[in-house]
This record gives sequence, C-alpha cells and structure tokens, in this order.
Amino acid sequence: MSFQPNETDVVILDGGLATHLEALGCDLRDELWSAKLLFENPAVIRQAHLDYFAAGADVATTASYQASFPAFVRRGRAREEARALIQLSVELATEARDEAGGGVIAASVGPYGAYLANGAEYTGDYDLDEDGLVEWHRPRWEVLAETEADLLACETIPSYAEARAIARLLEETPNVNAWVSFSCRDGDHIGDGTRLADCAALFAGNPQVVAVGINCTAPSDVKSLISHISGSPIVVYPNSGENWDAENHRWTGVADPVEFGAAAREWRDAGASFIGGCCRTTPEHIRRIRDELA
Repeated sequence: MSFQPNETDVVILDGGLATHLEALGCDLRDELWSAKLLFENPAVIRQAHLDYFAAGADVATTASYQASFPAFVRRGRAREEARALIQLSVELATEARDEAGGGVIAASVGPYGAYLANGAEYTGDYDLDEDGLVEWHRPRWEVLAETEADLLACETIPSYAEARAIARLLEETPNVNAWVSFSCRDGDHIGDGTRLADCAALFAGNPQVVAVGINCTAPSDVKSLISHISGSPIVVYPNSGENWDAENHRWTGVADPVEFGAAAREWRDAGASFIGGCCRTTPEHIRRIRDELA
C-alpha cells in the first residue's frame, strides 16, 4: 500500500458519497448508512465513484466508513461475509478507477462513533479507552490494509484517544499509508475539545502519513484549522455549509457549489494540498473545485 502525491499539485478528493447515493435514489436511513448498499446494491456505489471521477476527482473514497465488523454482525451478517463486504468496498472503487482511466483509492476508516450511530463521531463521547479503540479498529484495519487500496482514509476522528489508537495501528503496519482527518467543533478544537494542533502533532513527520487535516466540519472554520497544522501535508474536505436541523430532521441553508469552489482556492492558498468535500457536497462541488484550481 503506497501513495506519494506530486508535491507541486493539489490532489482533488471526491465529495459526499452518501449524498450522491441519495441523489441516485438510495434510501440510507439505516445504521449501516451507505455500507448497507454493499449487499443491497453494490452497482450504485460503483456508479457514484464513476460520477465523482467524471467530475474531476483524483480520489475515490470507499464505502467502508460504516462497514465495520461489529456493525455487520449486529445486522446478523457472519464475520466472513463482513470481511468480504469490506473488501468489496475497495473492489468497487477500483473498478470505477480503472474504467475512469486512473485515480487513487482511499479506503475509508470511519470512527468508532459512526458504529455507535448516536452522533459521537462529532463529540468523541466514547465508552472505550485508547486500548479498546485499538482493538475495535484492528479487524477492519487489517482487512483494508491487505487490499489494493492506495491508502487508508482515517476520517471524522473526534477523539484524541482515537487519534492515538490510529497512531498505534500505523506502527503495527509499517507498509500502510494513510491520511488522518478530524471532525472539529470550531476553528481550533476537535470534537472532544482537544486542540487540533495537539492531534496533528501525533503524526507530524511520520512518513506513513500522507496528510493530516479536517473533514465533516463547517467550511467557515477551515482556514483557521489549517493554521493549527504543521509537520504534515494538509487535507481538507468540509461539509457543504448547510446546517442540520435535528428537531425537524432536515438541512437548512444553501450549498452553493460556486462559493465552495472559490473557498477551495483560499484553502489551497492557506496550505491545503488535498481538497474535497464531505456531507452534502456533490459531483458539482468537486467540478467547481477542479475548475477553480485548474
């Protein structure tokens, strides 16, 4: 598993996989979220990857964010089937990459909070300590590390303990490259209140870590957050800028791809070298980023 970006270019990531799957007609109201399509409709995942490549993305992030062994077992799937489904997430992205004519496969490693399905991926309010998090992550980590993915995308990390767990797993697997991105509550702190600078310092100078940064975060906080990262290339893929109204179960605000693309230029100028989108971003957002940074 190896990936070395061109230092002179910005790497364009994809956008919200689940967002685009919903646009393609999928109902993701499920604890497995997009991972349920790995056994219900894998072809639509492949199509979503193709659409992002067509929009100008250099990277396909796999549908393994919520595809953990415990999550599949909780749904009555045998462990061997769970293993095959996690592997399938990479195979689908690889097929799309090959059809598109090139690109990078980032195997998504979602946080423990995604398995809890209670919003803890934004707060870091966990019932496991660092050792427990290492053991929880290890089975999926080992499967993804053996696939043809170019790197692991350790994303939406809200907890300093979870960041330390990921650092330990990287030590266990010296052949693995990864980026590590955090969900942040403001322009300085990750979800559990730890300073982003302290989290980024865990990975500074690590040759296995291709980038450190933020995702699933308000775009208005990105420039400030970039300023707190040193010692590593920087990855940013925030949400669209819309807000979730939990009481009424709907998104509010406007997700303007043009404004998002213009903001991407500011993030590049501030130091980001991997740029894309997270929740509520679409192929059109990625197309605008590509146009702005061309």
